[in-house]
Amino acid sequence: MLALTWSLTALLLPCLLLAFPLPPPNPEDGPLEFAKEYLEHFYGLQPSSGRQRRMAEMDGFQDKLKEMQRNFGLEETGELDDCTLAAMKMPRCGLSDVETVGDSTKWKNNVLTYSLRNYSTKMKLSHVKKAVRSALRMWSEFTPLRFKLTAKEEADIMISFKTGDHADNFAFDGNGGVLAHAFQPGWDIGGDVHFDQDEQWTLNSSGINLFAVAVHEFGHALGLHHSPDPGAVMFPAYSFVPLDEFALSQNDVESIQKLYGVKPRSRSPTPPRIPPKTPEKCDPELTFDAVMTLQQEMIFFKDRFMWRSHPNFDKIGITLMASLWSGVPSHINAAYERSDHTILFFKGSGYWAVRQLDVLDGFPKNIVEFGFPPSVRQIDAALHLHAARHTFFFTGNECWRYNEEQKQMEAGYPKPINHEWPGVNTRVDAAVFYEGFIYFFSGNLHYKYDPIRKYVVQKMNSNKWLHC
Repeated sequence: MLALTWSLTALLLPCLLLAFPLPPPNPEDGPLEFAKEYLEHFYGLQPSSGRQRRMAEMDGFQDKLKEMQRNFGLEETGELDDCTLAAMKMPRCGLSDVETVGDSTKWKNNVLTYSLRNYSTKMKLSHVKKAVRSALRMWSEFTPLRFKLTAKEEADIMISFKTGDHADNFAFDGNGGVLAHAFQPGWDIGGDVHFDQDEQWTLNSSGINLFAVAVHEFGHALGLHHSPDPGAVMFPAYSFVPLDEFALSQNDVESIQKLYGVKPRSRSPTPPRIPPKTPEKCDPELTFDAVMTLQQEMIFFKDRFMWRSHPNFDKIGITLMASLWSGVPSHINAAYERSDHTILFFKGSGYWAVRQLDVLDGFPKNIVEFGFPPSVRQIDAALHLHAARHTFFFTGNECWRYNEEQKQMEAGYPKPINHEWPGVNTRVDAAVFYEGFIYFFSGNLHYKYDPIRKYVVQKMNSNKWLHC
C-alpha cells in the first residue's frame, strides 16, 4: 500500500478511496482550509458571504463535517479531529459523496466492447490485459453482460492510462491522491475509464492493485454509484484483498442485477457462487470468529470484517480486516496481542505474527510450534492473560495453557474447560480479558466470568458489545 504512517486511532476506518472525476483539494493547505476545500468538493459545502459569513460558514461546515464523519463511520463530533483529517487526506474517490442518489444510467445492449488504448508503464501489457479481463469478468459472472475486446478506434468502454491534464477537465494529480476515474454509460466519453499513469500499479499488495481498482471503476462505467456497504466493491474505500478472497458482495450483485437482470442459468454442474453478505451488528444470531484487545480497543472479528470499540468513541464502525492487515486471512479462529505488541492471528493449522500492519517474515507457521500434538489441526479461541504471562487455547471442550515467557505448553494440560473455568459448560468460540473480567463467547451469547471468585456473573447476547 502507500507509504503512509498512521496511529491506530487514525486507522479506525480504511480511507484509501478510489476515484471518479473531481479535482481533489490540496493537502498542502492548512488543516482547516484543506477540510473546507474537501467538503466543498465532496459534500457540497457552500461558502457564504456578507456580514454573517463566518457564523454561517461554521454552521455549514460542522453540518457537512458530521455528514462526512457519518458516511465514513467516524464519531459524529462536528470537530476536525485527527482521525477525521486523516480520513480526508487518504487518496480517495473524486466523485462527490452527495451525488450518489437517483436513477442509474445503463447500457442498452448486453454485449459491450472495450478497448485498451495504452497500458501502465509500471506493468507488462499482458498483466494489464489480464487485470482488465478479470475485472470485467467479475460483473459478467452475475449478469447477461458480455465484454468483447476490440482493436477498433471506438468502443463502449475505452480504457487508458493518463497523466496530469488529459483533456477531460479532470486532471490527475500524480502519485497518490486520485487514482482513476470513470464515466457513467453514455455517448462520447460515457463509459470510459482513465487510470492515473503515475500510480504504482501492481497485481499484488505492494502498490495500488490494478485489478481491485478496475473492478470498482468498471462498476461506475456500467452505471453503478457508490455503496454505503463497507463490504461492497462499490464502497468508496479501497483496501487490498487477496485474489482468492476477492468477490462482489451481495449488495454489488443486487445493484448490478437491478440494472441488467440475472445471468441465464447454464447447464454447468458447478453452482454459481453465493456473494458474501456484510454482517449486521444487531442481528440477534450474530456470532464472532474471534475477539481481542488491542491497546485500549476491543476488536470483534466476523468473516472478513471487524468492529472496533474504543472507550473514547461511541460509534462502532465495521471495516474490512484487509484495510489494516492485508496479509492476514479472513475467517480467522483466534487472535491476541502479546506483551511485546506482536499480534497473532490463527486460522486452521497456521498462525500469522504481525507488527503494526505487516506480517513478519517467515509466517505463516504451523501451530505445532506452540506444542500442540499433530491431532490438533486448529484452535477455537485464545485467551491472553498479560499479568499472568500465559495464554489459554481452546479446542473442543478442552483448554491448554501456554507459558509466554518459557515459550512452551505447561504440564497437566489439556484440561476440560469447565474444570479450569467452573460454570463454563460450553464450547468457546472466542475469549478475552477486559477490565478485570473474562468474557467467553459461545454462539450468539457471551459469558462474563469473574476469575477471582470463579463463577459466571452474567450471560447476554454477544452483540451487546456493539451497542445493540
